[in-house]
Amino acid sequence: MDDRTGHRIVPDTTRRADRLPGNRYGNRPTMKDVAARAGVGLKTVSRVVNGEPGVTPETERRVQEAIDALGFRRNDSARVLRKGRTASIGLVLEDLADPFYGPLSRAVEEVARAHGALLINGSSAEDPDREQELVLALCARRVDGLVVIPAGDDHRYLEPELKAGVATVFVDRPAGRIDADVVVSDNFGGARDGVAHLIAHGHRRIGFIGDMPRIHTAGERLRGYRAAMEDAGIPVEDAWMSLGVTDPVRVRRAAEQMLADPHPVTAIFTGNNRVTVTVIRVLAEHTRGVALVGFDDIELADLLQPGVTVVAQDAAALGRTAAERLFRQLDGALLAPDRIELPTRLVTRGSGELPPAD
Repeated sequence: MDDRTGHRIVPDTTRRADRLPGNRYGNRPTMKDVAARAGVGLKTVSRVVNGEPGVTPETERRVQEAIDALGFRRNDSARVLRKGRTASIGLVLEDLADPFYGPLSRAVEEVARAHGALLINGSSAEDPDREQELVLALCARRVDGLVVIPAGDDHRYLEPELKAGVATVFVDRPAGRIDADVVVSDNFGGARDGVAHLIAHGHRRIGFIGDMPRIHTAGERLRGYRAAMEDAGIPVEDAWMSLGVTDPVRVRRAAEQMLADPHPVTAIFTGNNRVTVTVIRVLAEHTRGVALVGFDDIELADLLQPGVTVVAQDAAALGRTAAERLFRQLDGALLAPDRIELPTRLVTRGSGELPPAD
């Protein structure tokens, strides 16, 4: 049959008895609907749905057929609330688009899944107010615990939630003004090793381009840079250091200024993966070879010419360690707040081994 537009009309052969009354959306089938279709009592449906004994195989088959036909799904919210747990945890990241957080988020999710919990995540966009809003929204939805990469430096707003039993672990950066578990990389040691590597290859004029100084990781990596230069007896000039937003325009300007100086840097240490990518583009436009070591590994770093030498941190290990610590709290372990620091490793690929050009 065709309508006036020429479209073919396919008759709806679905039995009206299989449909639920009301609008297309918002009318989910209930256990009462399943019981009516299967011809059993409500308690019998409950036993089948929750995997409880006391139901004959034939009755279980009829109930399951009714469940499948109606598309019934168990209301886990009511079930878990009766137990005092929601079987869910929240993860607050800095930026969901940052490749660093992919493995971290996946590791947290895998640990949550192993514990039968659902992961809900969101991004603070490096905004402390948005972080607080997101964290409290997750708490309002009764998550059992939180893994937080903090954007702010004052987390006293979480104190009522911690007292109420919301397990919380901070990762990548410590909490501000409260005592809480934190899992971090050795940012200071990793940066010191990366800069020392450049010094060992003959460099004395080494630039540092990093993230905003208020961010804990950026501050620790700058401290590692300064420590390596001091250990080698190399005075650091202000023009060699640039911290700020990781916007490519800002980073490009900083790199070009360091390279255009009458006494330009011969090597650059970059404070994170986003800075590294922009600096690689800048160096590709310069004929003079400049050594580069970046903090954080980047995709395809080994395929560039030369390959990019990096200080690599294990994002997946950060996420897994934080999540495991969280579930130990949820399982009742009485743990004093602790700081867990994971090591970094220097991955040499060529860019960090270039000698000074002059």
